[in-house]
Amino acid sequence: MRYTISFVTASALAGLVGAAAAEVPRVITDIPPVQALVAQAMGDLGQPVLLLDKGADAHSFQLRPSQAAALAEANLVIWIGPEMTPWLDRALGGLAADVAQVRLLKAEGTDLRSYGDGAAPADDSHADGEGHDHAAAAPAEDGHGHDHDHEHGHAHEGVDPHAWLDPGNARVWLGVIAAELARLDPANAATYQANAARADAEIAALDARLDAALAPVRDTPFAVFHDAYGYFADHYGLTIAGTVAVGDAAPPGAAHLAALQARLEKAQCIFPETQHDPKLVQTIAADTGLRVGGALDPEGAGVEPGPQGYGAILSGLADTLIACLDQPAP
Repeated sequence: MRYTISFVTASALAGLVGAAAAEVPRVITDIPPVQALVAQAMGDLGQPVLLLDKGADAHSFQLRPSQAAALAEANLVIWIGPEMTPWLDRALGGLAADVAQVRLLKAEGTDLRSYGDGAAPADDSHADGEGHDHAAAAPAEDGHGHDHDHEHGHAHEGVDPHAWLDPGNARVWLGVIAAELARLDPANAATYQANAARADAEIAALDARLDAALAPVRDTPFAVFHDAYGYFADHYGLTIAGTVAVGDAAPPGAAHLAALQARLEKAQCIFPETQHDPKLVQTIAADTGLRVGGALDPEGAGVEPGPQGYGAILSGLADTLIACLDQPAP
């Protein structure tokens, strides 16, 4: 089941925007794409707090005392889940049991993939997918059922948590976010739903633009630094030939790099990533003759927080890929 976002009239909104400002939930988010989606749903009613500092590593971040204090005062925490931000899982263990939570990877209707899943064919229709696991619904007030298996580094196995890179998931999450905000703040329910409906339409339009822009490079293989782009590649039918790093905790071994180079014979570009040293990518490019593309930023490390952040992340990925792939082979 997918959440549906209902529209309300402008006159109804006018009477609701200023209502019950003191009751607007204090919302905490973990990473930039989540903060952007929540900001879109909240609109002028409030500004969700982003815990992750700009440019910080999403997997190994450490909260400052002021951030821990803000978390303790939250009414609602909206986050990807411990698969992405294990440090927040640990922090949430110390909160009161009545603090509402939304773990987006557990939201009903989310399409999930596992690390190592192959990219979708170039003619993929982007419909709700066969071959995807559907997460079970998890009520926001379901307590602290944390998964501590991910606390010792971000291992690239099991469920891939970078699910926001599929805009279909972002649209589902907007409905989930608006529904939970409305539950906590019923006086402003119509405003949350109208905001989310507007954001849903904007993401749908962005998705269509990106799909058309990426179509000419769907069959052009490329390599990436970090195994984080499976959702984006699956959704748009892109062809990832290989990944430099097998995880975040250690550099790749010689055997992995040798196997990678063998898979890159037909690839055109290799892309470094923000927050990671580009030297290894540059070395592989020199050895294989690949063109080095711009640095990809899947988590929005360089994006300004706010409601426009989600679109900026997806547009940035598409623009960076196209700039390198839509050129004659080197």
